[in-house]
Amino acid sequence: MDNNAVVLVTGADGFIGSHLTELLLLRGYKVRALAQYNSFNSTGWLDKLPSSASLEVVSGDIRDPYFCRDLVKGTSVVFHLAALIAIPYSYHAPSSYASTNVMGTLNILQAARDYGNIRVIHTSTSEVYGTALYVPIDEKHPRQPQSPYSASKIGADALALSFWYSFNLPVTIARPFNTYGPRQSARAVIPTIITQVASGAKSVKLGSLTPKRDMNYVKDTVAGLLSLAENEATVGREINICSGKEASVGEIAEIIMDLMGGGVPVITDEQRIRPEASEVQRLWGDNSLITSLTGWKPEYDLRKGLRDSIEWFIRPENLARYKPGLYNI
Repeated sequence: MDNNAVVLVTGADGFIGSHLTELLLLRGYKVRALAQYNSFNSTGWLDKLPSSASLEVVSGDIRDPYFCRDLVKGTSVVFHLAALIAIPYSYHAPSSYASTNVMGTLNILQAARDYGNIRVIHTSTSEVYGTALYVPIDEKHPRQPQSPYSASKIGADALALSFWYSFNLPVTIARPFNTYGPRQSARAVIPTIITQVASGAKSVKLGSLTPKRDMNYVKDTVAGLLSLAENEATVGREINICSGKEASVGEIAEIIMDLMGGGVPVITDEQRIRPEASEVQRLWGDNSLITSLTGWKPEYDLRKGLRDSIEWFIRPENLARYKPGLYNI
């Protein structure tokens, strides 16, 4: 990657996208950051980043192919993170996931191809694997669309790879496992636990406690994304970004309670439980491929990452942005 060229980050206003934007600026890159257009002039978490002459913030929508052509023009690398990600909402609005995650990805790929085969780092998700058929999960594991969300990401991944095979578009499929950390939505389990405890709740409401996840602190995830873009050996590959360890939701809750010094009881909230066949019971990733190709390794273990997350969420100005008593699908 050329530090003098412009790097595009779609979904830069979100959780992972804002951390990636921050890292790119820190490394000296010029960044064009896409925030979803809205009438409030809000650029999401980008609002909280220091102003920089190297940062250009653009508002728009990846569902518009004409907008995407203007967005991609003049860039050298595209980190494509823009997507609808909430699994429960995908049960209610599957068409929205198809139009954003599949067609939005197609628009970015086509624009990158039209402007001279610009490098694309397409962000996938471990949800495409579904419940592990074997562990640790490597990149050859079968895909299992256990939710409309995962189906839309499987479709987007397949489109991205088809542009590599058909048009030689230099695409890399980055597949982060469960990422957590500052700025994450409270729809995710770790912010849900922390914000409920920090707000003084007498009990913590969760869904199932038995699913196991491979948890990645956000700084490790974005470092992994950057490592893929900085290494030509990753082109045309699907590559996991994961810790190589697993913990159940119940175990994660116990660690958070211990770090926060509270013995708040956990109760099951039926509305937070996925349909039985849709719940992904186990995700434990194999990170040997990314390590062998780029040298990337996670720097945060679960306890260290949770400690840093708690410190951020409990700050009054940050906690005030959340509504712990309200469950939002």
